[in-house]
Amino acid sequence: MKSIFQLNLKGVFKKQLILSVFLCIAVNFMSSQSYIGHSIDNYSGVHGIIYNPSSVVGSKVRADINLVSASFFGGSDYFGINVGDIINGDGEFDFDEDAERFTSNKNNFFVNVDVLGPSFMFNLSPRSSIGITSRLRAFVNINNINGELFESFEDGFDTDKDFEFNSENLSANIHAWGEVGLTYGRILIDRPHHVLKGGFTLKYLQGAGSIFVSSRGLQGQYDSTAETISTTGDLSYGTSRDLDDNNDDIDFTDLTAGFGADIGFTYEWHPDRENNGEPSYKDRYRLKVAASVTDIGSINYEDAIVNNYSLDVNNVDVSNIEDVEEFLDENYSSTETREATKIQLPTALHAMVDYRLAKKWYLSAQADFSLTDDSSELGSRIINTIVIAPRLETKWFSLYAPLSFREYGDTSFGAGLRFGPLTVGSGSAITNLISDSSKTTDVFFGLKIPLYRK
Repeated sequence: MKSIFQLNLKGVFKKQLILSVFLCIAVNFMSSQSYIGHSIDNYSGVHGIIYNPSSVVGSKVRADINLVSASFFGGSDYFGINVGDIINGDGEFDFDEDAERFTSNKNNFFVNVDVLGPSFMFNLSPRSSIGITSRLRAFVNINNINGELFESFEDGFDTDKDFEFNSENLSANIHAWGEVGLTYGRILIDRPHHVLKGGFTLKYLQGAGSIFVSSRGLQGQYDSTAETISTTGDLSYGTSRDLDDNNDDIDFTDLTAGFGADIGFTYEWHPDRENNGEPSYKDRYRLKVAASVTDIGSINYEDAIVNNYSLDVNNVDVSNIEDVEEFLDENYSSTETREATKIQLPTALHAMVDYRLAKKWYLSAQADFSLTDDSSELGSRIINTIVIAPRLETKWFSLYAPLSFREYGDTSFGAGLRFGPLTVGSGSAITNLISDSSKTTDVFFGLKIPLYRK
C-alpha cells in the first residue's frame, strides 16, 4: 500500500509541488468525483454504494465482488494543457513552456485518488442487503493561492518585471487515509408504483497523515532589479506528525483511527408494475430520484506540529530559492506549537435524477456539492460538479457519455463502458483529446465478479 500512496511531505513546499503531482499522475493514468458515469449504473454493484449507500438494496445483482478498482480526478484553474501535445510529443513536452497559465489572485489546485480494494455486497432478504468496502484515498486541495506569486516561485523568480501581489484566505491540505465500510440498506416502502429505499454506511478510518497551510492575508511586492520581495502578513504551516530527513512521507505504517459515515435514500417510480409481489428489480423504473451525504466525519491527529510565521519583512533575497520550507525558516520568525488537529473528510451532498427514455436507454443528471468550507485548511473537499449522462444499459454491457460542468469554469465530456467484470472510463477523455487547454482530467478502471439476478 505504501507504493500507492507515498507522498513526500517535505516536498510539499518545493517549487513544483502541485504541478508535478498533477502532471505525473495524469500522464501515467492516461497511457467522482470517483467513477464518473459508472456509479449510477443499475449494475454498478459495489461502486454504487460509495455514491449512495441505499443502492445496495433492490439491486439488479444478487451479489457483487470487487477485486480492484481505481479512480483519479485532478486539475487546476491555474494552468491548461494540450493532452494531444503530450501524447504526440515523444517525451519532449515542456510543462513550463507548453502549458497555458491563467494566473489570478485566487487560483486553485485539486487531486483526488480513490482505490477501491477487495469489497463485496449481497442480499440478506428480499427487502435488505449488506455490503463491505475497503478503500485507500488521498486528496490534495489548494485554494485561493495568488497565481502570480506561485508562478514566480515555480520559475525561481526568473522575471525582469516588478509586480505586486495580494493573497487572502489561502488554504491548503494534503490528506491520505484508508477506510473499511459496513453498509446496510433496506426497502422502506414497497408499493406497486412507488419504492423507497434507505441505506447507511459506517466507516472505520485509518489516517496516514496530513499537511495543512493557511494564511489570512499576504501582501507584498517583488523588485526585479534587486531580486528581493517585501511582504506583510502571516502564514501557518502544520504537519500531523514529526518530519525529519529519515521520516518525511505520508504512508500507511503510522496510522491514526477515526470514524465516518454515509447516508442515502432512493425513490423509484414504476408506472407499469402491477403489484408489489413482483420484485422491483425485475421491473425497469421510469424515474429514479436519489440523494445522499457522504464522508461525514473526521480524523483527529493528537500531536500535530504547527508553525506560525510572521511575514512582515522587507527586501528578502529570492535569487536562489531551492526549498520553500528552508526559505521560510531562514528569513522569517516563527513560533511552533503542538496541538490536537481534526482533519475533516470531504463531506459532500449528492443528488441524482435518472429517467428511462426507452427500454435500455437512460438519461441522468447528477449534482455533487462540497459541504467542506474551501477557506479551511483542516479539511479535504471535492469540487462542485453537475453531470448529465445518457447511457445504454443491459445486464452484461453499459455505455456512458457524461458531460460535466465543473467548478472553476471547466466543462468536460467523456465516455465509459462496463463489459461484464471490466469497467473503464473517463469523464473528460474526449475533451482532453480535442481541447487546446484542458484544466481537469479524470480516469477510472475496475475489475470485479458480478453475480446477476435471473
